[in-house]
Amino acid sequence: MKRILNTLFVTTQGAYLAKEGDTVLVRVDKETKLQVPIHTLCQIICFGNVSCSPFLMGLCGERGVLLSFLTENGRFMARVHGPVSGNVLLRRQQYRKADNPTDTAIIARNCVIAKVANCRQVILRCLRDRPGGPGSDKLRQATDYMSHSLGVLTNATNTDIIRGLEGEAARTYFEVFDFLISPEIPGRNSFCFTLRSRRPPLDNINALLSFIYTLLAHDCTAALETVGLDPAVGFLHTDRPGRPSLALDMMEELRPYLADRLVLSLVNRQQVKAGGFTKTESGAVIMDDITRKEVLIAWQKRKQEETTHPFTGEKISLGLLVHIQAMLLARHLRGELEEYPPFFWK
Repeated sequence: MKRILNTLFVTTQGAYLAKEGDTVLVRVDKETKLQVPIHTLCQIICFGNVSCSPFLMGLCGERGVLLSFLTENGRFMARVHGPVSGNVLLRRQQYRKADNPTDTAIIARNCVIAKVANCRQVILRCLRDRPGGPGSDKLRQATDYMSHSLGVLTNATNTDIIRGLEGEAARTYFEVFDFLISPEIPGRNSFCFTLRSRRPPLDNINALLSFIYTLLAHDCTAALETVGLDPAVGFLHTDRPGRPSLALDMMEELRPYLADRLVLSLVNRQQVKAGGFTKTESGAVIMDDITRKEVLIAWQKRKQEETTHPFTGEKISLGLLVHIQAMLLARHLRGELEEYPPFFWK
């Protein structure tokens, strides 16, 4: 079982990361603010104007610590890692299945079924917690539509049809997402959600979703690389230069449970405030440093929560979930499992 290691998030602008022995130094204005042993880390994520010494980059590559650079708003820019690990035969089998329409459809279908089922669970949880609340009828209609979609997906064998069903289910889900936000929170108008906007996020909720999705994509990429798979070659998402398609595939089933529920919790529990968001001249909404750190702390705490994995039956922390799913996918590609078992939230 993979041990959960820590992620070092560096958000202080102007910070400089250096190597001292087998430790990572974080310096601000030439003053050491933090010193962390490299063996306690699995990844370092730098936001905005954060620089790093080449010697630390080499140490991270040698020890298998993923070093990533993102903009202040969480958009991925670059990643530094060591030599490619994993069994070359596993990757070749991954490429073969990705080129086979039947195999591709089966894996894509399983990912989408889990995504739709988990989105439906998010809505059902809201209906249970706030029966008769605003939008209850529309929420029930959305769950009925998703139930219908799950029935159609069960027999779908064409990847294009599967992608179309996924798109329609996602549209239905986000059409009612605003009703999942409590109507009683102060400043509710600042957290209205109308539609999903990505680049750039155009409201506070989209800013939160995009930021946490970036963190989840990073974790999925790291988990896939750990088991020896190529994160760029997916089944649901088509190949595109610079896009981690397989990581995005894995994200689909995990986003409702790990990311969307966290966003709703942060807003409904008033852990983030409307004053922590700013709209730029271009219309993009960005978070301030305090809000960003609050979200990062909540994300790390979320990954420390525990659940029982529906397939393995093991009690695991949520931080291990991406690693379990990556291992299950690798087992399927090696022929040890007949089909890839996605994660279902129960």
